Amino acid sequence: MWIKPLIVILLVLLLISLGSSFVFLMKDQGATRRTLRGLGVRVSLATALIGVIAYGMYTGQLRSNAPWSAALAGKGAVVAPAEAPP
Repeated sequence: MWIKPLIVILLVLLLISLGSSFVFLMKDQGATRRTLRGLGVRVSLATALIGVIAYGMYTGQLRSNAPWSAALAGKGAVVAPAEAPP
């Protein structure tokens, strides 16, 4: 059950990184590399977030409750076959 809190933490860290990079961009006007480093941090955090979500889906700890998920998995929903044109 550690995956959901980890996802929230990564999202919060992404937002903090986004905000700090914006402040660096406005303050420095591109004179320093702090904005570039912030982008690198954001890309790394986003990659970690995607990896955690993929791991959770693969292990079954995260599931989709969308109505179309049951139809794709063949559970419960009955999908009518498409009719051929005359």
